[in-house]
Amino acid sequence: MSYASCPTAAINTPIEIVWALLVDPAGWGHFFDVRIDNVDPPGPAVAGQKIMGETGPRLLHLKLAFQVIQIDAERHRLVMDIELPFGVTVHEELTCTPLNADDCRVDYHCGFNFPIGWRGALTRVLMRREVNAGPVDSLSRLKRAAEMRVAGGENAGRQQEERSWS
Repeated sequence: MSYASCPTAAINTPIEIVWALLVDPAGWGHFFDVRIDNVDPPGPAVAGQKIMGETGPRLLHLKLAFQVIQIDAERHRLVMDIELPFGVTVHEELTCTPLNADDCRVDYHCGFNFPIGWRGALTRVLMRREVNAGPVDSLSRLKRAAEMRVAGGENAGRQQEERSWS
């Protein structure tokens, strides 16, 4: 069983700002709903890189495992596979396209795959809202962080996120 969610957003920020946020996996926790535990190898996103993290309330610790499959800096394209709890996997492709010198568009393609059988059917029913809301929320967090960087400087997005985690 599979399901696709493909939100798109215009971001009032130069493409370089958005791309810098996307290729810094150690910093994803500053704006995405994830706490990053480990990036191997450390540093900017590269094909083969593995990122371990968790989401959800701090007491629940829902583990996530990301693997960067492909990165194309020239075309501003990042492809990842993600393992979610309960056997759900996601194939993600994020593409940034410049609209002009100060704006860009981000296309976020998420292909959710659920386990076969009754467990997969049950998981899909339980996650039905999240498969659309999650990618939309992630994209709006990215948009907010990028636009805050331009409006308030380099650390504005981090300071705002730190306040919201407190």
